[in-house]
Amino acid sequence: MTTRSEILARMIGASVPLTTRYFAGFTDANRAAQLPGLPNHFAWTLGHCSLTMHRLAERLDGRALPESDFQPGVQRAEGSAPMRFGTEGVAFNSVPSGDAGAYPTVARCIEVFEGACARLGAAVRGATDQQLDAMQPWGAAQLPMADLILRITLHNAMHSGQLVDLRRGLGLGRVIG
Repeated sequence: MTTRSEILARMIGASVPLTTRYFAGFTDANRAAQLPGLPNHFAWTLGHCSLTMHRLAERLDGRALPESDFQPGVQRAEGSAPMRFGTEGVAFNSVPSGDAGAYPTVARCIEVFEGACARLGAAVRGATDQQLDAMQPWGAAQLPMADLILRITLHNAMHSGQLVDLRRGLGLGRVIG
């Protein structure tokens, strides 16, 4: 019998290739490109989605945000691309900076994103029914953990849609069909 935790973890795993296919064409030169009406650029989007997934995983596995991927505060340009995202620079209600030097390279952004997906999937796969049913504060709401897991995958899908719009605006071409 397939458990709820396994189904939810498989859903997270299935969402990875559906998201990463839209990364094609983003380079270190355009990772922070913003267009009118589209302020969320590639690097910010991956940092934001990764931070959100790690914060949810933290509630299940009890492990802190990985210091290898995030540092407190807002990352500032330092002459070369940082290896970590600044938590405040990609958090909810943050304003993406157009300064590419304030964000990791495309390869590093993808590595952090895929690591966050893997961690969340593993944390969900190991969750008990009691953990999945537990009410969790999330913004102004209280939701069962299982609902938050669903919400996070939809959150990633919504931001994937923004990447599709950004790709179109940058002339990066179609990914599907």
